[in-house]
Amino acid sequence: MRLRNVKNKDNIMSTGRYYIDNPMDYKRIWNNVFSNNNPIYIEIGMGKGDFIVENAKNNPDINYIGIEKYDSVIVRAIQKSNELELDNLRLIRLDAIFLDKVFDKEVDLIYLNFSDPWPKDRHEKRRLTSYNFLSIYDKIFKDRARIEMKTDNIDLFNYSLGSLENYGYDICYVTNDLHKENVYNVMTEYEKKFSSLGVKINKFIAIK
Repeated sequence: MRLRNVKNKDNIMSTGRYYIDNPMDYKRIWNNVFSNNNPIYIEIGMGKGDFIVENAKNNPDINYIGIEKYDSVIVRAIQKSNELELDNLRLIRLDAIFLDKVFDKEVDLIYLNFSDPWPKDRHEKRRLTSYNFLSIYDKIFKDRARIEMKTDNIDLFNYSLGSLENYGYDICYVTNDLHKENVYNVMTEYEKKFSSLGVKINKFIAIK
């Protein structure tokens, strides 16, 4: 997701209450950032932050880190979170390829919500569920790995299921119509839009 340049973007980022400008400085000491040893859940590609902010509000005993590659997008999440009192939330701007430069055996769960499908075969390694990224995730998961993915793209969904199973993950939950399931679900901004149009949402939970 990219947005047009936001006015005063640099000022918004520099004054964000929960924005961390130098995340690589906190590798291996994220528990100090949050002043506790609670589990750390990260969302890769958080967009405007609806999902990560709402989860942080609902689950104060879990630490959440929202990760977004584009500064024109992350400023929206910063603006949203500035209005709240959330000691368990941090936001960082980062390309996911550098995750292992920021975390070292510290993450308990990864959310992948409506990730770029990169449909062309030559771009497979850019998909966040490719072997390329799964090997990076191995370096940042604390103990047991857990990945939760939501997408409207059935081709990416099926590719991801196969990729994770081939990598040694067990798929413990899967649905092709999430909104018909009686399960706890916090919607992303994309999900709200797609749901209003009647688009089915796919979800899986994988553990290793």
